[in-house]
Amino acid sequence: MKKYPIGLQDFQELLKGGYLYVDKTESIFKLVEAGKYYFLSRPRRFGKSLLLSTLKYLFLGKKDLFEGLWIDGKYDFEPHPVLHFSFSTLGYREIGLQAGLLQALNNKAREAGFELTQQGLGPRFQELIQKLAKDGQKVVLLIDEYDKPLVDYIEKQDQAEENREILKSFFSILKDADAYLRFFLITGVSKFSKVSLFSDLNNLEDLTLAPASTTLTGYTQKELEDYFEEPLRELAKEENLSYESLLDKVRLWYNGYRWSGENTLYNPFSILNLVKQQRFSNFWWETGTPTFLIKKLREGFHYDLTQLEASQVMFESFTIDNTNWLALLFQTGYLTLVNYEPEDQLYTLDYPNLEVKNTMHQHLLAAFRSTQNTDSLPLLIKIKKSLERGEVEQMIEQVNILFSSVPYQLFQQKQEAFFHAILHLSFSGVGLFVESEVSTAKGRVDTVVHTKERIYVIEFKLDGSSAAALSQIREKRYGSPFLGKGKAVIALGVNFSSEKKEVTEWEAISYESLLVGG
Repeated sequence: MKKYPIGLQDFQELLKGGYLYVDKTESIFKLVEAGKYYFLSRPRRFGKSLLLSTLKYLFLGKKDLFEGLWIDGKYDFEPHPVLHFSFSTLGYREIGLQAGLLQALNNKAREAGFELTQQGLGPRFQELIQKLAKDGQKVVLLIDEYDKPLVDYIEKQDQAEENREILKSFFSILKDADAYLRFFLITGVSKFSKVSLFSDLNNLEDLTLAPASTTLTGYTQKELEDYFEEPLRELAKEENLSYESLLDKVRLWYNGYRWSGENTLYNPFSILNLVKQQRFSNFWWETGTPTFLIKKLREGFHYDLTQLEASQVMFESFTIDNTNWLALLFQTGYLTLVNYEPEDQLYTLDYPNLEVKNTMHQHLLAAFRSTQNTDSLPLLIKIKKSLERGEVEQMIEQVNILFSSVPYQLFQQKQEAFFHAILHLSFSGVGLFVESEVSTAKGRVDTVVHTKERIYVIEFKLDGSSAAALSQIREKRYGSPFLGKGKAVIALGVNFSSEKKEVTEWEAISYESLLVGG
C-alpha cells in the first residue's frame, strides 16, 4: 500500500519515509532560474509549506533527495546558507510576536555556530543574514505563513495592528540586504497590501495570479491521473462506477481552483484523504471552519456567492482595517477565478467545487438561522427530494421548520433579507441549481430552481398573497425563457407572513396552464 503524506510538510521526511511525492521540481527549477524575490498566496492546505521545504533542501545542496525527479541532472545543487522560518511556530500567542521573532533569530544563529549581538529586531535580523553570508556565500530566505500573526487576530484589530508594525520592522531590512541574498520567497494565505506591510519591498514579484506559477502547488488533472490511478480505480469499484465516471465525480467534488489561464487544480489535502480513505467527504473544510468569515457574510447579508464580479483593486487593497469580504473569500479558497476580461480587468469569482459550495451553504444557513451547522442538513435533503418528486406541500413544511428557529427579534430587523437568504440557501445547499433574482425581458423573478425533471419559477410575497405572486409570474412571463428545455415548468406563488414567520399561502401550477388561465 502506498503511503500518502497527509499532514507531512518536510520534503526530506517525505522522500526518505517512502511517501508519495507529486514531482513539482520542473516548476520549482523554472522559478529559481527566473528570478530572486517572490511572494505567493494560496489557501491553507494547498502545498505551500511543502514547496518551501523542497526549496530548502534544493538550496542546501541535498542532491541525493532529488534523484529520479525531473530536476535531477539539470541543477548544480550548489549549497547555500538557508534561513527557513514558519511563522505558525513562533509562539507569538504565548510570548508575543516580537519575542517570538527574536527567539527564532537567536536559535538560527546558534544553529550556525555564533551569537547575535545587535539590539532590536531589524538590526539583529540584518546581522544574522550578514554573518551567514560569509566567504561570498549568498543566503536563501524562505518565510512560510507570514500572515498567521495577522489573520489569527483579525477580530482583535489593536493586536493585529501591533503585529503588523512588528512585521514591517522585521521585513524592512531586506531591501538593503540584496547583496547578501540569493533567493527569497514568502508565502501566506492572505495578500495584505504592500502599503500596509511590504512598503519597503517594492522588488517583490507577486506570483499569486502569475501564469508561470499556477502549478507550483495543487494537483493538475494530469498529475491526478498519473500519480493516483491505482487507488482511484479501486474507488471506482467501491462506488460501482466506470473509471471515467469516477474521474468526473472527483473533478466535481475537488477540482476547480484557478488563479490564471485555463489550468484548474485540485486541493492536495482533499485528494490525499480521498485516495487513502476511499470515500468522498468535505476533507479540506473540516480542517478549519471560517468563523470570522461566516460572521462577516451574515452581517452583510451576502449569501449568493456565485458569479461575483471584482476589479483588480480588490486584490490590492486588502488591509487589517479593510478586510474586504470578497477578497477574503478568494484568498482563503472559498471562491476562485472562473473568468477574466483583460480589456476591462474584470474578474468573475465562483465556488471552486462541490466540497466548498455545499459546506459553505450549510454553514451560512446555520448562521442565518442562529443554529448549529448540522441541524440543517436533514431538512435540506428533504427539501431537495420533495422538489425532485414534485411534492411542493412537503417542501413548504420543511421550509417552515427552517424559519421556525430564527429568533423573532433578529428576523424583524431585516425581514425580506432573511427571508430570501434562507430560501436561497435552503435550495442551493444540497446541490440544486438555483438562480436568485433572475433577469427576464420584463423583470426579475425571485428564484428559479432546476431539478432533473422540473424547473420551478418561484415568486415570493411578504405579507401579500400567493395569488398576487402567481399573477406577477403570469403578467411578467417569468417562465417563458425556460419553456422548450425538456422539463416541466412549474409556477409557484408563495406568501410568507412576517408575523407568523411561516408560509401561510402557496399555490403551484403548470406555467403553461397559468398562461392559458390568464
